Amino acid sequence: MPVTVGLGAASPDAKILSTIRAVGREIDLILFSRPGTAGTFGDAVTVVEAEEPEVALIGALAAGRIDAAVRGTLPASSTLKALKQAAGVDRLERIALLETADGHLFLLAPVGVDEGWTVEEKVRFVKLGRDIARNFGLAEGVAILSGGRLGDLGRHPVVDRTMADAELVARLTGAEHTEILIEEAAKRYGMVVAPDGVSGNLIFRTLTLLGAGAGHGAPVVNIDKIFVDTSRASADYTNAIMLAKSLAESKKSRIGHPSSK
Repeated sequence: MPVTVGLGAASPDAKILSTIRAVGREIDLILFSRPGTAGTFGDAVTVVEAEEPEVALIGALAAGRIDAAVRGTLPASSTLKALKQAAGVDRLERIALLETADGHLFLLAPVGVDEGWTVEEKVRFVKLGRDIARNFGLAEGVAILSGGRLGDLGRHPVVDRTMADAELVARLTGAEHTEILIEEAAKRYGMVVAPDGVSGNLIFRTLTLLGAGAGHGAPVVNIDKIFVDTSRASADYTNAIMLAKSLAESKKSRIGHPSSK
């Protein structure tokens, strides 16, 4: 079942060239870049040139000319703005695929600072994340983090509220409230839900920018198209492309087998 993935490539920098070499012939890859750059990427890849490559990338995704898109090195602000407009949503919800220093993979949400502030949002992340975790064969179960241990109740009202919310989310979804113990949750569970978008973003940054972990892309989960956001901390975009490819294959499989929906 062939899959075509579009990759944003602001310029032929080392990350893009490394990605092209790594992906090779495994996937139908199309680069979206600025005018005058096509010849600098080599002959093994198709390049679409546009004055606004982010608009061209999102337009191709919306029109179905590509099965999935990866932001790559295109600017976050204009690319995500174009995606929101095309999808008709006022914000984007993402679930990041992360890897610890010892090679353990897990999903993390929320990772956007404006995401995951309500119980309803966290419940939705749990439901969407379970499907992704199942597709990738990640560990069973979902961990809901809070701002402290249960023994810390009463020390601060904000901490108390995070624990109450975590208990409720766990009860509503069948997940487990693992308190503040991120170090245990990341090793044992396929998905970890942070108390809010700020703490989730800090976890992501600490693991990938200060620690020895890695980020493999963050699929947007509240739209009907497959778009994987990426971090500038990534060594290249190979893993994000393979993530997008896997999601697209899974989507095609579901469409082909309605009984599996």
